[in-house]
Amino acid sequence: MNDSGVASRLALLRFLERVQVRDLARTREWIAAEERREAERRVGEERRPPPPEWLIERGLDRTNIVAVHTGECWDPGKRVRPATRAQAIEALRHQVPACSKCRPDTALGLEV
Repeated sequence: MNDSGVASRLALLRFLERVQVRDLARTREWIAAEERREAERRVGEERRPPPPEWLIERGLDRTNIVAVHTGECWDPGKRVRPATRAQAIEALRHQVPACSKCRPDTALGLEV
């Protein structure tokens, strides 16, 4: 009777070992997949173009300019397009309002 108890206990331990090996293999697959995702994310960040320094916000008809923003503005609106420094200065000199949150006129060193 003792021998059959030992054999069944050993069989159970072997079964537990197989389950744990399978779980470890699955966990290693999850780790490898996460490492691939992390590497892809880093590559994507490295390849992302730098944000524009200046933004020009257009109105609903897309012909008039509503405001000038810095590229780091937290409230630029939905109809913004990248702009060069010269375009931002020209817009501000033509009485286009500067964003009151990011103050591009101050960043450009203009007194408007």
